[in-house]
Amino acid sequence: MVPLVPAKAGTQFLAKHWIPAYAGMSGESRNGREMVDIPLSDFRKMAIEEFDTSKLLRHAAQQAAERGYDKFPIVDVDSHHYELESLDQILDYMDDPVLQQLARSATQSGGSKGTGVLPGGVGYQDIGGRVLRYSVRKLEKVPAEPHRDVSLTRRWMDAMGTDIAVIFPSPMLQLGLHPQVEMEVAFARAYNRWLVERVLADEPRIRSMLYLPFNDPAASFRMVQEFAGKPGVVGFMVTAARYRPVHHNDYMKTYAALEERGLPLAFHAAYNWNDQAMAMMNRFISVHALGFVFYNMVHMTNWIINGLPERFPRLKVIWIESGLAWLPFMIQRLDNEYMMRSSEAPALKKLPGDYIRDMFFTSQPMELTDMGALETTFRMIRAETQLLYSSDYPHWDFDLPSTIYDLPFLSETAKRNILGGNAARLFGLQLGAKLAKVA
Repeated sequence: MVPLVPAKAGTQFLAKHWIPAYAGMSGESRNGREMVDIPLSDFRKMAIEEFDTSKLLRHAAQQAAERGYDKFPIVDVDSHHYELESLDQILDYMDDPVLQQLARSATQSGGSKGTGVLPGGVGYQDIGGRVLRYSVRKLEKVPAEPHRDVSLTRRWMDAMGTDIAVIFPSPMLQLGLHPQVEMEVAFARAYNRWLVERVLADEPRIRSMLYLPFNDPAASFRMVQEFAGKPGVVGFMVTAARYRPVHHNDYMKTYAALEERGLPLAFHAAYNWNDQAMAMMNRFISVHALGFVFYNMVHMTNWIINGLPERFPRLKVIWIESGLAWLPFMIQRLDNEYMMRSSEAPALKKLPGDYIRDMFFTSQPMELTDMGALETTFRMIRAETQLLYSSDYPHWDFDLPSTIYDLPFLSETAKRNILGGNAARLFGLQLGAKLAKVA
């Protein structure tokens, strides 16, 4: 385990912070202040005081200027914040005093935010410490107001040229695996209330699709009733890593409520290494490659074969953070099965693949290893109208807008649709002048 050392008193960061004592970490004095250096490689190091999102993304800002992102809107449909850094604030919104006390005490005894109360995900997102922002993001300095998450989100949005960002939680993507349904419901409502009041209310450029506690269908329905129409809320989201059939009749009220309000429903991918199928794999790369696709494949199959697109034809469905390579497989596989066994899907009025092409998909992580295959995928899913740019920032495998803009087979119109136009139409966004500060 990496040893920890406290930040020295008198430095520009607070003494309460603890910093990983990486091998080779050294200290120096600069302008009379102690600095702590973290090695970036064998020959280069960076002082903690220097860490800043704007500096980290300076090449992204250069791309934004060179590609003329100031001329058209960019909407990021999947980005993230680290909600557990504000866990104490979120728990203030938890109504049940018993559950709140359990959550606070479990966190305190566990020694870190969320430990002991949230289902933990075994994984190595920082690639053994190579992705530095995981370890030092808490030390980035922001003004006292607005909320820290607002300031940090504004910084990366301006660097990338992003006008509107739809943000989601990070550790809570696995909340659907919590063994206590009542705790998922309590956390979900507390988080949604906190997010709406403390983050979305302070910055109209930040939007969200709020968390649905899907293990409790009645609570999910109440969540839509309570939060639909709140400032910044553009839809609702189900974390995909869970074991509930999306076609169960208990959810029909929720789907109907979303359809009536014109609000999309998203299934956000996640992994679960504890799943028996995933547990057979011994490397995180394997679990990440399959886990972020597996649950969405199951949910999409159930959604289509059980006729939900026919039952709720005006409900827009989005599949988030599974990449794109799985979609040609799903279209071909389900179409082929349906042609042989259509009697088992009597509600369908067209091929499963045609329903898939009516859905929406976020772009990240976009598989770029075979341009010909990618171009075919874009054609098969009607990307020009159905694909939504997403960065997944600040996660380790995030994609910049140039991932879309630089594709050689896209027209200028298609690029602008995918980068912002499709999302603006889907969410009913009124975008006028450029909001991002592109240099």
